[in-house]
Amino acid sequence: MTPIRMHLALGLVALACSSLTAPAHADDFLDAAKKKIATATMTKETWDGPTTGPKAVASKTLVFVAADMKNGGIVGVSKGVEEAGKAIGWNVRVIDGQGSVSGRTAALNQALALKPAGIVVGGFDTTEQKVAFENASKSGIPLVGWHAGDKPGPNEKAGLFANVTTVTDDVADIAASWAVVDSGGKAGVVIFTDSQYAIAVYKARAMEAIIKKCGGCTVLSFEDSPIADSATRMPQLTTSLLQRFGDKWTHSLAINDLYFDFMGPSLTAAGKKGDGNPKAVSAGDGSEAAYQRIRTKRFQAGTVPEPLNMQGWQIVDEMNRAFNKAAWSGYSPKVHLVTAENVAKDGGPKNEFDPDNGYRDQYKRIWGK
Repeated sequence: MTPIRMHLALGLVALACSSLTAPAHADDFLDAAKKKIATATMTKETWDGPTTGPKAVASKTLVFVAADMKNGGIVGVSKGVEEAGKAIGWNVRVIDGQGSVSGRTAALNQALALKPAGIVVGGFDTTEQKVAFENASKSGIPLVGWHAGDKPGPNEKAGLFANVTTVTDDVADIAASWAVVDSGGKAGVVIFTDSQYAIAVYKARAMEAIIKKCGGCTVLSFEDSPIADSATRMPQLTTSLLQRFGDKWTHSLAINDLYFDFMGPSLTAAGKKGDGNPKAVSAGDGSEAAYQRIRTKRFQAGTVPEPLNMQGWQIVDEMNRAFNKAAWSGYSPKVHLVTAENVAKDGGPKNEFDPDNGYRDQYKRIWGK
């Protein structure tokens, strides 16, 4: 064989090998995503949280400072705190930060003025309210957060005894992986986030990273839109995105279900079907409205919900550990995915993810109640 022919032959072999290995890599990624989704959609019926801890401290008052009580996730957690507070024998007061930085500052200052035994920070980041957190720390008031950062557990720098949340990376991974699997590895994705919240940007970038690992998938747009303004912004933004991307837009990923509350009319006006593209999956909370959309297949295909009521009980347990000068529980609930296939089991009549794992009895046993 001449050198030229040998060179051509080797080139053809290399080309053939590359054409064989590239799809295999893509198949491996898709297969791994399918396994993640299969695990995430399994029913959570076994308690995997703490079984030991300090007995209940009597007669405490907590103030739950909510970032925005229009947010269904925050509402769900606040109800869990109230329910658990009643079970342990404490008083709980809720103050609404009304969806703005100034509103949250005022709410935190009001909470500090009340001089409660403990303050729960519901749904906003510690860095935003640094001064108020420092004042709480100086006064000796323990702080427990819900979604008050991108990681579960203590944040000594911010004066946070514990942050109650699932692992953000896992939530983002499951939401994005569902879009990859549902599209057969060919998703055209728009991602919605709110840069007011560090955890929201972190979660959105984590979803973006997963989509970019999928060779046949595309991130069409990364939309930074204030979640508190969803009612006014999302209808027009949805129409604009449809005009820009048309049928290339196959999936929507958002850091919260609230974005999808206001997309339906614009999608309907464009002739889109409730169970068709673009399919929406939320990496966060699992609101009642989201469950209704998933159940009826109306412009939302899935959500990666937090076990909101259960996390309310965990918040009270963490606060009791703080009062007892004990370490935090170390517990972070495993990620769960709700779709039309399992919503009847995992949504229940209340349209929320409330695991049937006996968590109420577990915490009462720890507290001696």
